Amino acid sequence: MNTTAVIDHITTWLKDYCTTNHQRGFVVGVSGGIDSAVTSALCARTGLPTLCVEMPIHQAPSHVSRALEHVAKLQQHHGNVSLERVDLTPTFDTMERALPESPHDATHQLALANTRARLRMTTLYFLAGVHGYLVAGTGNKIEDFGVGFFTKYGDGGVDLSPIADLTKSEVYAVARELGIVQSILDAAPTDGLFGDSRTDEDQIGASYPELEWAMDLRDNGGSTADLSDRQRTVLAIFDKRRAANKHKMDPIPVCLIPVDLKR
Repeated sequence: MNTTAVIDHITTWLKDYCTTNHQRGFVVGVSGGIDSAVTSALCARTGLPTLCVEMPIHQAPSHVSRALEHVAKLQQHHGNVSLERVDLTPTFDTMERALPESPHDATHQLALANTRARLRMTTLYFLAGVHGYLVAGTGNKIEDFGVGFFTKYGDGGVDLSPIADLTKSEVYAVARELGIVQSILDAAPTDGLFGDSRTDEDQIGASYPELEWAMDLRDNGGSTADLSDRQRTVLAIFDKRRAANKHKMDPIPVCLIPVDLKR
């Protein structure tokens, strides 16, 4: 991959889309992870106002410190970058108390995790509306189009997706070229939605390089004849998640009414 050319291409694409649609800039939720760091850095390179928003909800201190370190470095190099901190912990706690209990603890916790993502999306859109900005998505190709590892109308609720055609490995290559802070480059990928130390790999059961391999195999019609036991396990994980999350990746279905029924 020609990393420098990719960075320039995305930067131009972001700026062109924003100006063509008569918007002023971008708002990006920063989590202390690699995807949001790369997305915010790319938005900053456009020269348009870029608002980085840090939204802790019972967040691990390391996530917060990485996000703030990243934004501070961006601000050293880009005068168009600003920071907004919105502590959503009290809001989340109030909502959790108001919601009914579920007899299934695992599904209850997952629903609460997705609620965190949707509270953040609501916050980003509030700020975007106030400033006339676009909400820039932080999903990569594996998450958005491989296994659907995102929250529908949470981190999946965005105006545009600058890195959704990059695999996780490619995101890391772009991050190194952009000079993203080392603490983020070294951190294990995590969605941070459960308030504990679980990583994306813990949740999915496979690493991003493994998922990239599986996606390439499926999308390009590769042979499954001589796979190792681990490869078969990874492929099964990929297939199961892609099938279960297909509704997230497809356009919202519209029930079309036959013309004769409307007469």
